[in-house]
Amino acid sequence: MTNLSTSANDAATNNLPEKTAAGTYVSTTTEQTIALGQILGKLLQAGDVLVLTGDLGAGKTQLTKGIAAGMGITDDVTSPTFTIEMVYEGTLMPLYHFDLYRLNDPDQLEDTGLYDALESDGPTIIEWGEQFAEQIGERALDVYVSRLSEEELESDDAEPRREIRFIPQNARGEEIVQSF
Repeated sequence: MTNLSTSANDAATNNLPEKTAAGTYVSTTTEQTIALGQILGKLLQAGDVLVLTGDLGAGKTQLTKGIAAGMGITDDVTSPTFTIEMVYEGTLMPLYHFDLYRLNDPDQLEDTGLYDALESDGPTIIEWGEQFAEQIGERALDVYVSRLSEEELESDDAEPRREIRFIPQNARGEEIVQSF
């Protein structure tokens, strides 16, 4: 199992974000966000459900790109805003990626394939799923991705820093966060 905090050298080598608290990281680049996702992708199992929450452009899809890479997926991962669902074949199992941004009624979930994916042979990543928490049901992790305010940015930062917080929702989520 991969351990995110094995050493400072590993963090520098892998270009990982800074861990600021248990389950909380600050990413200063897109590459760091993707690297964090790669570690997460190696930890995920079939049936794991993650709900990614954050503003437009916060980095949810970048984190998902990393998750896909960690699962051995070589396809170009994009946000499925208009298709709602994308399925990517990984080395060991598929990744189900949903974007529920355009949905506003729980009845709309019936036609998305979400319910089938939740109990399938791979992990499910759901962007904009917080509004459907009751319908999604049990999930391993809630992941909050947010850009830090402009006042907190250093003038030489090429892009906004992002805070990525992993909030476990069950024992499996705790196991994932502890494995970082």
